[in-house]
Amino acid sequence: MQKYKMVDMTFGSPLKHILVFTIPLVIGNLFQQLYNMVDSIVVGQYVGKTALAAVGACGSMNFLFFSLSFGLSNGVGILVSHRFGAKDDEGIRKTIASSFYVLSIVSVAIMAIAFFLAPVLLRLLDTPSTIINDSIAYIRVTCLGILGITLYNGVAATLRALGDSRTPLYFLIFSSIMNIVLDLVLVLNFGMGVVGVALATIISQYASAIIAYIYAFGRVQYFKDIKGNIRADQDYIKKEIRLGVPLSLQSSMIAISCLVLQGVVNSFGENVVAAFTITSRVEQLVQQPYNSIGTALMTYAGQNIGARKIDRVKKGFWQSAGIVAIFSAVMVAVMFLFGDNISRIFVSDLSVIKMSSMALRITSPFYLALGMIYVPRSLLNGCGDTGFAMINGITEVAGRIIFSNVFLFFGLFGFWSVWVTTSATWALTSIVCMMRFFSGVWKHGIESESGRRRRLKLVVPKAIIR
Repeated sequence: MQKYKMVDMTFGSPLKHILVFTIPLVIGNLFQQLYNMVDSIVVGQYVGKTALAAVGACGSMNFLFFSLSFGLSNGVGILVSHRFGAKDDEGIRKTIASSFYVLSIVSVAIMAIAFFLAPVLLRLLDTPSTIINDSIAYIRVTCLGILGITLYNGVAATLRALGDSRTPLYFLIFSSIMNIVLDLVLVLNFGMGVVGVALATIISQYASAIIAYIYAFGRVQYFKDIKGNIRADQDYIKKEIRLGVPLSLQSSMIAISCLVLQGVVNSFGENVVAAFTITSRVEQLVQQPYNSIGTALMTYAGQNIGARKIDRVKKGFWQSAGIVAIFSAVMVAVMFLFGDNISRIFVSDLSVIKMSSMALRITSPFYLALGMIYVPRSLLNGCGDTGFAMINGITEVAGRIIFSNVFLFFGLFGFWSVWVTTSATWALTSIVCMMRFFSGVWKHGIESESGRRRRLKLVVPKAIIR
């Protein structure tokens, strides 16, 4: 059997490392979004636009519940990448062992809370009466998958931190294909509607988690070393929580801001909800290369900051930003030329097609701003500056709340204001992220308590103080 291969990114071409690492991530994320899109297509084409709106109305809430556990998984990956860059094998083993306890306990707690709280939140968001029953059924089933997806993400984040982005790709491809097949079987053959789509999702999530753990304990030496003796280390649990909790809070704040916007969308009726669902699915697809580049940069930055190679971190940042700029320009052209065709994939209702295609033309010019949220934010997280994640989350919450309410209060843009709000929030958040990058606070990495206190004093960028 071929020996498991890890990649040291502290040497060699930064651009080559980032590109080679990014390609499997893009493919994997596209597969993941593919089965999300298939969910929408199957529901929209075979169940109807009401069911599509019901699934779409749960999007932000699902993001809220799942993001709380995702942040901890990323915290584990960041700590592993730092220890790997510092050549600290024992630290990697302690991080992996401790992560089992942190991820399992937190995800089960979130799963229980989400199951009982979701219906209350849907009603608070003024979800239309025509779709609320389907929405409750859908989100309650999907919440049961939080444990599976969190445990999978813990393994995937660890493998990526070791420089391996290919193996998680194989798990995602398997999960995506299983999800698509189950979608078709449960919805078309058994007529289970939105519940069938939700069941297909959680079954594939647990299957990928099981396969990931079997692989890791069978092939990866760090996992082999702790097999049969998984003991939590108190200091490493604290480190994982210190790194992961701000990321969880950031994601949850972003999700809350999306929930606020979803409430505004719901107030405009079923057609706008359906159109917003379509544009959200397309935006999620467009974001995958940004997310993949960001994940690659986070691993790259984590290893190099662990090795104290600051200049390599900076070089990787600017090369990643260049890739994002080129991709953004291409996507703007695609949305302006093929927005109608893209919308027709999801639904046959002409009014929804017209609305969603116009919305894509409103948001696409701001894709560069969206990409330049991912690049600096990922670098900061990779370097251990996860405390800023909370500020970043607050920015998105404030942007969506302020812009949406101002537009509604003054009667600006009508129902188009939901997409104008999204664009304006992207622009604001990207500016704040870039300010933090230029402050240089991230250069301290994960250090002593005195270093953390020093970072807290440097929240305001030096460039602004001057």
